[in-house]
Amino acid sequence: MAAHYQIAGATSAAISASVESGVRSGALPAGTALPAVRALAADLAVSPATVARAYQELRQRGLVVTAGRHGTRVRPRPPVAGRRSALLPPPPPGVRDLALGQPDPRLLPPLGPHLAALAAQVGPPTGYEGGTVLPAFAETARERLAADGVPADDLTVTGGALDGIERLLAAHLRPGDAVAVEDPGWANLLDLVAALGLRPIGVPVDDDGPTEAGVAAALTLGARALVVTSRAQNPTGAALSAERAGRLRALLAGREDLLVIEDDHAAELARVPLRPLAGATPAWAFVRSVSKPFGPDLRLAVVAGDEATVARVAGRLRVGAGWVSTVLQRLVLALWSDPAVAERVTRAGESYERRRAGLLAELADRGVPARGRSGINVWVPVLDETSVVTALRDAGWAVAPGGLYRIGAGPAVRLTVSTLDEADLAPLADAVARAVRPGAAASFST
Repeated sequence: MAAHYQIAGATSAAISASVESGVRSGALPAGTALPAVRALAADLAVSPATVARAYQELRQRGLVVTAGRHGTRVRPRPPVAGRRSALLPPPPPGVRDLALGQPDPRLLPPLGPHLAALAAQVGPPTGYEGGTVLPAFAETARERLAADGVPADDLTVTGGALDGIERLLAAHLRPGDAVAVEDPGWANLLDLVAALGLRPIGVPVDDDGPTEAGVAAALTLGARALVVTSRAQNPTGAALSAERAGRLRALLAGREDLLVIEDDHAAELARVPLRPLAGATPAWAFVRSVSKPFGPDLRLAVVAGDEATVARVAGRLRVGAGWVSTVLQRLVLALWSDPAVAERVTRAGESYERRRAGLLAELADRGVPARGRSGINVWVPVLDETSVVTALRDAGWAVAPGGLYRIGAGPAVRLTVSTLDEADLAPLADAVARAVRPGAAASFST
């Protein structure tokens, strides 16, 4: 634990509040180890049970995680806003940032022309009674989903993919329920599951998606929901294959106690076909975001699903935020309808494909195993994440440690290819080879 911060309190509530204050101020940054229960109890002159209750509350709220012999640590992204001074600094000058996992800003369609056109035709201001899913937006969304084999008779709109997934989980589950999640999987989802007080069950992932055996095991352990990334899985690049989808559909058929959520965050950027699970169970939802193809600032996702599930999400939205801005819906509809934007998105997807495939080939030439069937990320298994991350940073490359994305999966690092140019691939592969196997030959390129 940070030496300059002392946890205080005589009750479990006061102790948990003290820890939260340390997280909020930055005195207890992500990954900080908290004292053992008995040690802290002795320091505070309270019973071990009091400290244990405080730690339990912090775990239920998603602020800390307990990892066996590694003790209790602050989660990588705890659900509490910290002071601006506590935010992680950007990589040092001269270090390329391959850790963010964002699309290439150079390939995103410009919004200015469509915003200008929208300003000229938006019409009179919309009142509270006008907030809804626009009919034209819904019709186009249904057509786009139907083209990929997703039934969309019932749909609604949420403020992005994670907002949609959160509303879906909250509509069906209660704190303590088990959720089957990909392992390794999307770090934000793992943090969300913790913040909701749900219990994650890791499902192994290979290049074809969640394994059949892993899903079966999660069902045996009582999973109430299963979250699957359709393609461009973060962080491994997995994409659900036709064979795997067929086997999973057979396994899930008729499971009335299970909510299946599919996350198609890559959407139009994906260069592999969609193999949906939609409708395999009575309760299901398919979430498609617009952020990756059109820009992260467009906080909008379409949620299709069975009638009851969509009604729950739409109803909860109505009594809370109300609706997703109709101005934003009009903007996305304009982007969907512009052939020039569609062509730009296609070119972006092809560019990511070349960069990812190129990096995988360079790594293979150097004898470095890596995964990345689709999307913008490459997953490199390693023996020790800390040493590899440090070595790559010293070589001028900032990468993400795999610990952010895994529950029981082996150590690895994630490299995002979206900002790489072709000339970067060989030098990066050289640096990875040296970091993974210190003393390896510097380059195999000709």
